[in-house]
Formats: sequence, structure tokens, C-alpha cells
Amino acid sequence: MDHRPPLGKSKHGISDTALNQDTWKIFKIMAEFVDGFQRMAKVHPSVSVFGSARLNEGNPYYQLTEDLSRKLSDSGFAVVSGGGPGIMEAANKGAYAGKSASVGLNIELPHEQGGNGYQDISMTFSYFFARKVMFAKYASAYVVMPGGFGTLDEFAEILTLVQTGKSRKIPIILMGTEFWTGLIDWFESSLLAHGTISAEDLNLFKIIDDPQEVVDAIFSYYEGLDMDLIAEDGNNLEI
Repeated sequence: MDHRPPLGKSKHGISDTALNQDTWKIFKIMAEFVDGFQRMAKVHPSVSVFGSARLNEGNPYYQLTEDLSRKLSDSGFAVVSGGGPGIMEAANKGAYAGKSASVGLNIELPHEQGGNGYQDISMTFSYFFARKVMFAKYASAYVVMPGGFGTLDEFAEILTLVQTGKSRKIPIILMGTEFWTGLIDWFESSLLAHGTISAEDLNLFKIIDDPQEVVDAIFSYYEGLDMDLIAEDGNNLEI
């Protein structure tokens, strides 16, 4: 009996066509990383700001984000957002009105996100993982505004990278005590109580409600350090 796979199939049942398509995707992925590295390495120091695409102008968190980003920009920080609507737009809008660069790392999605109109530097990614590297690798700080699953993903990602030593420790700031308190309480009552995190892990982030206090906290963290040298080092993320 002939046990060879049918023509066009590997012995594991994967079609040769599908395998070839996946192989060629490697070059597209490489191109996204090369373009991202070349452009983001010139944007420093920078703060990555995350938050919901669904909280639009008129929402208090939108205005809070815009105010924060303007202060960051006028203080010399480029502001990096996901480039879309909602909180991302507010982040870019505030930075766009300030002295430093407003950066949007857009993502191609089938039913969502056109880029907002407040971007000095705009990049569009096909792959979430390449985009996430750009958020983390060059950031001097993370500010996490209220958001949904994507925001939680980015928050958990940077916590994991810092906790495991894959990223240098940087300021990680949550804005919105009322919004985040339930999650932090759960960290303590469940994760810490079951031993899946340590008490020290709860010190990896702060909750701050005032935009100026966020800016001050970032400057305080880097007091006495040359932030230009830190940013140019390009070693914020081990990949």
C-alpha cells in the first residue's frame, strides 16, 4: 500500500501552497520590523500611551489623555499611541499640539480603525506582534488609560517583560483610580493570595490621576540619568 501523501500535501496534511504562503510572510514580517526599528530608533525619549478606541471626545478620560499628552509633549517626550480613534486619538491630539512628536502605530483590522489625523509620524502594521515590539522597545515610560482587552493585553505584556527581565524597568503608570481599583484589588486578593505573583510585582506600576503628577513621576524616576543615552541604547527590550 502506498502511504505517501497525495500530491500537494506534506505528510502532515499541510498543503504545499499554504506552506509556501506562510514562508513568504516571513519577508513581510521582516520588513515591518526593519521599518519600525529604523523609524522608532529616532524617536526619543518617548512615552507609549494606551487606552480604549471606544472612549471618544466628550468622555472625561479622552480629555484627561489629551491634557496628559500635551504636558508630556511640551516636556520633551514624544507620545506614541496606537494611531486609532478614542483614547489613541486623544493621545496623538495632545502631543500634536505640543512641542514633541506625535507617533501613531496603526494596525490593519478588517472592521476597525482608520488612523486619526494627529500624527507627525505614522506607521501601519499588519501584525500585532511587530507593532507591540515597537511600543515596548523604545519607550521611556508606559501610561495605561482605561481600555478594553487590547489595553489589558499591553499592560500585562509590559508587566511580564519587566518582571522576567526581558525589558529594562521603566515607569508603568495607570491613570484612573476608579477604573483600575477593581483590577488591582483582584491582583492582591487572587494572584498574590495564590502565590502566582509576588508582593514586589505590585510595585512595578503606580496609579496616578493627575497629568502633571504623571510627568513629574517619570522625570523623578530618571533623575540623574541621561535619558538620551538610555533611548539611544535601544536595549529596552530583549528580542
